[in-house]
Amino acid sequence: MPYYILLSNLTDEGWKTVRERPERIKEVNRELEAFGVRVIRQYAVLGPYDFVNIVEAPNNETIAKISIELGFRGTIKIISMAAIPIDEFIAAVKKS
Repeated sequence: MPYYILLSNLTDEGWKTVRERPERIKEVNRELEAFGVRVIRQYAVLGPYDFVNIVEAPNNETIAKISIELGFRGTIKIISMAAIPIDEFIAAVKKS
């Protein structure tokens, strides 16, 4: 399955939720699994983003759908990027 990196920022409403119920973060991970997305790693980070998630998903459409579904709630903004494992990248470069 393809890998994706999700960079996210919480809105003011999202921060309110996390402050009141920090475990909500893991509940969202279970929601992602219902879409067929597997969370491989998740980090809270300092800097321009609040969280970095590395996930596996069946395709771009699935990632787009979860970005829309989660973004629609008004608690989070997500930037998603497809990620190519380095060995696959090297193999693709060698083919050209």
